[in-house]
Amino acid sequence: MTDNGSAARKSPDPRRPGRRRRDSEAGDRPSTIRDVAAKAGVSVATVSRTIAGNYPVSEATRARVMAAVESLRYVVNVHAKALSGRVAGPIALVLQDITGPSLAHVAAGVEQEAAARGRLSLVCATHDDPDREDDLVQLMREQHAAAVVLVGGAVLDDAYQARMAEYARALDAAGSRLVLCGRPPLPSSLPVTVVDYDNRGGAFQAVDHLLGVGHRRILFLGGDPLLSSAEQRQSGYRQALRAHDVAYAEELNVPGSYTRVSGYQRTRAALADGLDFTAIFAGTDMVAIGALAALREAGLDVPGDVSLVGFDDVPFAVDLMPALTTVRVPYEDLGRAAVRLALERENHLADNHVVLSTQLVIRQSVRSPK
Repeated sequence: MTDNGSAARKSPDPRRPGRRRRDSEAGDRPSTIRDVAAKAGVSVATVSRTIAGNYPVSEATRARVMAAVESLRYVVNVHAKALSGRVAGPIALVLQDITGPSLAHVAAGVEQEAAARGRLSLVCATHDDPDREDDLVQLMREQHAAAVVLVGGAVLDDAYQARMAEYARALDAAGSRLVLCGRPPLPSSLPVTVVDYDNRGGAFQAVDHLLGVGHRRILFLGGDPLLSSAEQRQSGYRQALRAHDVAYAEELNVPGSYTRVSGYQRTRAALADGLDFTAIFAGTDMVAIGALAALREAGLDVPGDVSLVGFDDVPFAVDLMPALTTVRVPYEDLGRAAVRLALERENHLADNHVVLSTQLVIRQSVRSPK
C-alpha cells in the first residue's frame, strides 16, 4: 500500500514472455487502420492494399506498413472484408450431435477439405431441435458463410421440404450455398447441393452376403421408418430377399432407434419371444454392438449360433470380438465432397447431386448356419 492508501501499480515484468507492449499512440482502444497509416506515414488506401495483397506496392512501403501492423497489433476487420467480398467465407457444418462416431468423421472430412482450400470451418450442433437449426442457419447466413452443410437423417415430409427450400433460397440470396449431406434431396430447381451415400445398395450387399452363406431367417434391426436413410436400408434388405427368392417375414423386421441400447433391447425381446432367426442385420454398428451384448447375455455365440452384420464401419468395429462384418460408409469423403462441390459450383465445375458408393467389409462375425 502507498502512503495515501491507494494500491501501488506493478510495472510490467520485462522477463515475462509474450508481453510485448503495444505502442501507446492508440491508447487502450483497439488499433485501427488509420493508426497503422499514421505510424507508417502512408494513406489508409495504401495500408488496405498492402494487407490485402491485391495492389502492387514497393518493398520499402510494404515493410513500413507491416512493421506498423506488428507494432500496433492491428487486427483486420474480417467482417468488413466479408461484406466487401474480399475474404473467403467459412464453411459451416450443422449436425445433430458432435459425439456420434460417424458424424465426427463427416466433420473431419469437412475440416480437412476446408483447410486445404484456405477456409475456416465452424461446427455447430442442433441436438435435434428444429428451432436451433433455424437459428444456426440464419447466424451462418449473417456471418457470410460460403456454405452451410446440414448433416444427419431427416423425415421427408412437406414441413421438411418447406424448411429446406427456405434455407436454400435465403442462403443463395446471401451468396452462400446449402449442402444437404446424407439428407433427403430437394427439387433440382432449388439452389442446393446434395451429397449422399448408397444406403440401399449397402443394405443389399449386407443381406446378400448373409443369404449367400445360407441364412434364410435374418432379423433386421432397422431405424425409424420415417427417416429416409432407414427407409432406403429396409428397401435394400427386401430387395436382397427377393433376389434370393426368400419370402419377406414381417415379424423379422423390427424398427427402432440407431443406438446401442435399442439394439440390445430389440435383440433381447426377439429372443424372449422365441423368434426364429440365424442372423441379424443391424441398421448401424452401434445397434450391432447392442445386439452382440444381448446375444452373449443369452449364452449365444457369434458367429457360431447367430451371424451379425452392421452398417457404418465405425473405427472400433474391427476391434470387436469377433471383428464385425459391416458396410463401410465413406463419411470423411462425404465431408470433403460437400465442401468441394459447394465451392466449385461457383465455377460451374460440380454436380448438384452426387451419391457415393458403400462397400461391404467382410470380417469374422458371419458364418454359415448350423
